[in-house]
Amino acid sequence: MDTVRKYRAGTFVTEIIMIIAALIFLIPFYFLFVNSVKTFGDLLRDSAAWPSAMEWGNYARAWTTINFTAAFWNSVIVTVASNLLLALISSMTAYQLVRRDSRFNRLLFALFVAAMVIPFQSIMIPLVKVTAAIGLTNSLPGLIVCYLGFGVPLSVFLFHGFTKSIPLEIEEAATVDGSSPYGVFFRIVFPLMKPMFVTVIILNTLWIWNDYLLPSLILSSEHLRTIPIATFALFGQYTKQWDLALPALVLGILPIILFFLLMQKYIIEGITSGAVKG
Repeated sequence: MDTVRKYRAGTFVTEIIMIIAALIFLIPFYFLFVNSVKTFGDLLRDSAAWPSAMEWGNYARAWTTINFTAAFWNSVIVTVASNLLLALISSMTAYQLVRRDSRFNRLLFALFVAAMVIPFQSIMIPLVKVTAAIGLTNSLPGLIVCYLGFGVPLSVFLFHGFTKSIPLEIEEAATVDGSSPYGVFFRIVFPLMKPMFVTVIILNTLWIWNDYLLPSLILSSEHLRTIPIATFALFGQYTKQWDLALPALVLGILPIILFFLLMQKYIIEGITSGAVKG
């Protein structure tokens, strides 16, 4: 009985601490939402106070000012295309690296892992020069290619660990039945990789959707702006339109928050599955 009481008391204290921590993490969202429905004057007077009147018109003005519809679809196109290509290319690469174990493939995998620790800021200038030389600047396909280059190392690393957990006997049985190497991968291995596919897509979506630096280097035309670039246009050298920027930020993060809430249960499952072996 004493053990049960201690356990319950400890659990209660832990839950209280977690609730307090959660509330602390939610404070920025409170400031973001509350100030997004204030007039510019009220926002400057007291940013922590609850608004005396809800200015929902801020959202309509922000939508029109940054052309949110175009920015939203640009972000969707870049995020979806980059995710699909990253998942397909990385899964096939990792599968070959695991199943064709050789010194060259081990070295190649080591290079993928090493690429994960290279700071993006250290290659910004070479990136701009190379993309300009091969005609990838100021285009959504060019931005997608850049995301493939920067996203493949982590995706290959995750798929590499997951592939080791797939029993080789299943593939050998399919080969004996006359299946081709592509058939083995797409009919046997590909469906088994579903947990890791979901994990890779979630992680890359959170990164690509919210990324500002890479699109700012590659895109220059106003009609190609993604949501972070369009929102940043509200901040100038001498003016900062907070009454429009905050509603724009809310509009920009709502889709990704909804996506994450729907898919978060697959993250632990996928990462845990990838760590079963090797």
